[in-house]
Amino acid sequence: MKYTVLWKPTAEADLARIWTAATDRNAVAAAADRIDALLARDPHSRGESRGGSIRIMVELPLAVHFRVQDADRMVYVLKVWRPR
Repeated sequence: MKYTVLWKPTAEADLARIWTAATDRNAVAAAADRIDALLARDPHSRGESRGGSIRIMVELPLAVHFRVQDADRMVYVLKVWRPR
């Protein structure tokens, strides 16, 4: 079964700022699409734990913090940034 991936409004706004400032907009958009697809399929096998229910995933040129809610089959992207 698939999970539904939702980006919190603050994460969406950060992604928009990253994309707007990027010289590699296609790479940023493709990474965001890959993040959505990978988290929708099997979020527990993606990234690594950062304590509690928060996980981190790097899909260059982006990184995200996310939380999985199994009861609702939801994944929430909480934060996005460009790792150095």
